Formats: sequence, structure tokens, C-alpha cells
Amino acid sequence: MESLLKTQATRLGPVFRDPERYRLQIIYTRIDRDARNHPHCTDFTYRLDPDVYFYPASTVKLAAAALALEKLNDLSVRGLDRHTPMLTDSLPGATPAALTDASSPSGLPSVGNYIKKILLVSDNDAFNRLYEFIGQASFNESLWAKGYPGAQVLHRLGVTGISPENNRSTNAITFRQGKKVLYRQPALFSTLSFSPRNDEIGKAYYNEKNELVPCPMNASQKNRIWLADLHNILRSIIFPDVVTKSNRFRLKEDDYGFLYHCMSAQPAESERPTYDSTVFHHNYVKFLLFGAEKNNRFGGFVRSFNKPGWAYGTLTDVAYIADFAHQIEFMLSTTVYVNDSNGILSDENYQFKQVGEPFMQALGELIYNYERRRQRAYIPDLSRFRIDYSNKTF
Repeated sequence: MESLLKTQATRLGPVFRDPERYRLQIIYTRIDRDARNHPHCTDFTYRLDPDVYFYPASTVKLAAAALALEKLNDLSVRGLDRHTPMLTDSLPGATPAALTDASSPSGLPSVGNYIKKILLVSDNDAFNRLYEFIGQASFNESLWAKGYPGAQVLHRLGVTGISPENNRSTNAITFRQGKKVLYRQPALFSTLSFSPRNDEIGKAYYNEKNELVPCPMNASQKNRIWLADLHNILRSIIFPDVVTKSNRFRLKEDDYGFLYHCMSAQPAESERPTYDSTVFHHNYVKFLLFGAEKNNRFGGFVRSFNKPGWAYGTLTDVAYIADFAHQIEFMLSTTVYVNDSNGILSDENYQFKQVGEPFMQALGELIYNYERRRQRAYIPDLSRFRIDYSNKTF
């Protein structure tokens, strides 16, 4: 892996010149198909280290999407599915009620519409509603049972002033079909115990009162999930048959198709919700290979099935990339810390655009070009991942 990276050292820029400063970690999975089209995965890593904390930000949302669909399947209530209206009560000290959703075809919230918003534009409120449906305890216990014991998903995203105790609490939720209640979940409180941590971020930070605190931010109450775990969660969704049954999400074939559509679609390829293309352009959440650049176009034959996250100076992307014109595929995940030289958090001087996104574009291009040249014993059949994007009502 390092030898391959060195071939494009100049193109990879400052991140590769000083990987320790940028806390760079990379996982690349080469995929070789056999005569039956079964995928065989070989992982290559660079500086992968679970002891180096990075804030996962929105990358945890992919697990939330899969766990929400899994919970619907486990409930096995007749008529209850991802389209069923999901009405969330208010919870003092946490979040307000969610009884309508103007972005939804029905005008009502649903698990499916929340997942669309999560995967199309990384919507924070949509994640919070799924976090409340899954419950903090169930969210973590499910991940631990699937082979991710280091995961700690402790809080909602994009909202301030919610205490750790209130993040243990989740709102009451009702699924209705017309006036009929299909399922009601009471407000819950998680008593789950988490292993103690001593994680820190940055050199200094601004607190909620906008006061500069001259020491690293204590991240021990922040979400944590290792890059290898994020990569394997994606692998279990893209290739459920290559992981053990205990590591899989309990999803139906229709669930997988829905996730593939949402993960790979561009915002403009959705009718409800609808997005302003001047803000949410076609590469808005596509960092690896595409660099989140509006003018970076491969054409529709290359798609990234991914989930990125960006916050507190850390940029992460976890992706399965497929080229349907040249029949190539690979998985690539990376995280990079691109806070500026002063190391202050929450001053909004992060170098996502200047450093992080160009690096991810260059890294993606390096692996993509390598895959274009690589000889394969069998050409992969990628029909499982071909999506009709003209259907905007997915």
C-alpha cells in the first residue's frame, strides 16, 4: 500500500508528506470475483491504528440506517415498513416533536424518508430521529453483537446543549396508518455501561459560550467508531454474503436495494425530498475520487456507494466505488485531520476544502487508475448495483 501511495506522493500533497500530523489512516479493499461471481476481498492498510482517536461525525449514520431497517424487520408488525408514517413526540432537554415532514411524498415522517435524507445530503435531524427510534442501548448493543465492540454511539448530531444523560433518553414514537396505531414505542432511558475513555481532540477549543479553552477538547463523551469498523459495516451491507451471519444486518433484499439507491444517488436524482442543486450539487457528499467538486464529472457510469463525515477538523469517507463501463470495483476508506496549524476546534478554520477534499480526490484517483490497469481472472458482474436513477421516487 505504501509503495503504491509513493508513486503519487506529489499529487497526494501535504497529507501524505506528513501523515502523522494529519492522522492519516487508509483501508483499500481489492475485490476479485471467482467463476461464480462470488467476491473475495483482500485488505491493504496504511497507518491503521485504533488507538488514534478521530471524531466519526456523520459516518455513524450508515449504521443507523441499517439498524433502523433491521428493527422494522425484527418488529414484524403487519403493515409496518419504511414507508409507514413515524410520529415522534417531543422530549424536554433533547429534541422537539416531529409530526410532519414537508420533504416527504406523504407530508409525514418515515424511516425511509429519513434514510434518504441521511444518505443523499447527510441530514443531522434525520439521523437523530433514527437514533431515537433505535434507542441508545440497542444501537450500541447491536453493533457490539455484530463484531464492533469498540463502537460507542453516545449522542445525537448537530444539536448543542443536550447533556449526556439526555442523550441516553429517547422520545416516544408512534407508527400510524391513518388513524390506526401499528406500533407505539414509549420514551426510553438507556442504562448501558460504556468502557471509560481518555480521548482528546485539538490543542484548544471554543466552548458553547464561545469562550476559548486553552487545552484539548475531552472527547470521551463523543461518538467513537474505528475506521476498520466503518469499513466492515459498509462491507457487510455491500457484500452480506462474505461476512458471517452474526456480522450481518438482518435486512431483506429490498432493504439492500433501497440502501444502494440512496447511497449512490445524487441529490438531483431525488424528487421527494427535493434539493437545491446550487447547494447540494451532484458530488455534495462524494469525497473519495470525486473530491466533492461540482465540476468533477466521471459520467453516470462511476458511482460511489458511500457515507462520509466531517466535523471538528476530521474528514472521513467510507466508499464502495463501481465503474459500470469498465467493470471494476473496489472499497476505499480514509480519515484525515485537517485542522489548521493553531489546532483550535470550533473556530471554523478547518481545511476541508484546501487540504482534505483534494487529498481524497487524489487518493481515489490513484486507486481507481490502479484498478483500471489491474488484470482480473474474472470480470465482475455488477448488475446487483445497477440502479435506475430515472426513478426519483425511490
